[in-house]
Amino acid sequence: MSIPGNIHAVQARIAAAARAAGRRPEEIRLVAVSKTVGIERVREAVAGGVTILGENYVQEAWGKIQTLGTTAVAWHFIGHLQTNKARQVVPHFDLIHSVDSLKLAQEVDRQAARCGKRQAVLVQVNTGREPSKSGVYREDALALLRAAARLEHLEVRGLMTLPPFFDAPEKARPFFRQLRELRDQYLQEIGPAGGAMELSMGMTGDFEAAIAEGATLVRIGTAIFGARP
Repeated sequence: MSIPGNIHAVQARIAAAARAAGRRPEEIRLVAVSKTVGIERVREAVAGGVTILGENYVQEAWGKIQTLGTTAVAWHFIGHLQTNKARQVVPHFDLIHSVDSLKLAQEVDRQAARCGKRQAVLVQVNTGREPSKSGVYREDALALLRAAARLEHLEVRGLMTLPPFFDAPEKARPFFRQLRELRDQYLQEIGPAGGAMELSMGMTGDFEAAIAEGATLVRIGTAIFGARP
């Protein structure tokens, strides 16, 4: 199937999963994960209706942003972000999904001030407590959310997680549920002023389970662009 055909199929699955969960399909937005994907195939995805591109690597993303610009699509940084790379990421990305420490949040805030912008971020939570993955543990997440929310040039938009890998997507649901419960706990604490908060969770293998648990951003690469080398 072509890339536009893949996008249409993914969007149909998103809509079906939303309805099955009693949600409106428009509540969920597709982030097309374009890491390692060549520029012509990324162009096909944009022509096929993709409005958000997710990138993991700063240098690779910069070339694509220079070519495609920021008018037709929003750019999300979804990979692990080292503090010393924040200077390169902040000027070019609409949303950073992977803030996982106060030190990183403070550096993103500094770089946003330098650029004269307010940087939207998500706090990454390691719901599976996996040593190999980035993210703050659940018991420390509220403290990070509170501290990040006090930074002048940061806008905390929500939470992100990468659950443990399972062959059966339903097994990931408890980890997605943890993120939703944490989001709800934080919203209860800050009240109506907090507004809606994003839940970035779910990839090609498990995004329907993530939607059932409240995902608002699903990060899909393989189902759109095929398996990477």
